[in-house]
Amino acid sequence: MDSWVRFNAQSQAKEKVIRAAQYACTLLGYTLQKGGAAAEVRKTVSQLEAHMSLTRKLLRLGNSVEALEAAKRSIHLSDSVLKLCLTISHLNRAMYFACDNVLWTGRSGLISKLDQHKWSERSFRYYLFSLILNLTRDVYELCLLMESEARYRSAKSSSSLYPSSTSPADQLSSPSSPASPAIVALPVMGTWLRRQLHLVATVLYSNPPLLLDLLKNSCDIFIPLDRLEIYSTGPGFVGACGLVSSVLSVLTMVYPWLKLKP
Repeated sequence: MDSWVRFNAQSQAKEKVIRAAQYACTLLGYTLQKGGAAAEVRKTVSQLEAHMSLTRKLLRLGNSVEALEAAKRSIHLSDSVLKLCLTISHLNRAMYFACDNVLWTGRSGLISKLDQHKWSERSFRYYLFSLILNLTRDVYELCLLMESEARYRSAKSSSSLYPSSTSPADQLSSPSSPASPAIVALPVMGTWLRRQLHLVATVLYSNPPLLLDLLKNSCDIFIPLDRLEIYSTGPGFVGACGLVSSVLSVLTMVYPWLKLKP
């Protein structure tokens, strides 16, 4: 119950829920189209999606200030990579929200002659840059944790590298049959790849905030890629990605310990 109280107390909670509903409508509209539903039903779902999008833009008014404040906080981080990624990401988010606010004035009729297509592309471009930096930050933190885990495993197994009955010199002097480098390389690469994948899985399993943030950003990045026509995936895939990322965002708000910090 306390989690829901904290959830409702946050200003962005409603926007995240409406975002999930909006992309659910996108996915539903695609499903109805593929299923050959009536045009009137598809039109109703499309209008509902548009209304939710406009409502979200209204709820995001003023988010640029919050993003700028986040950039001010991140600029004091000691890690230079995190400082760079987070600060520039927050600045891009601030510009994205600013463009989104301008776009809202056009769609609400306050500015009738606004070039909505231009401002929409501009906002999604800033959104894409922000997501790229967020993913860079996620990969950087993943690499740091993998290095730490690898050092821990190496230190843990250092005592068992050489059996007590056989010295390193004996192992080096023991006869071994020559093998072709190409034959040896494939099993070695396969073993190394399996170890790396197992290491990634272990690190992500033990760090749910990083896992959720990585999944959320990976889903989100397909939205601006599709809208900017850099990598078109279609409304069905975009709707599914948006719905998944929205649910993950809601989870991090209901359970704050799942939010990646800083």
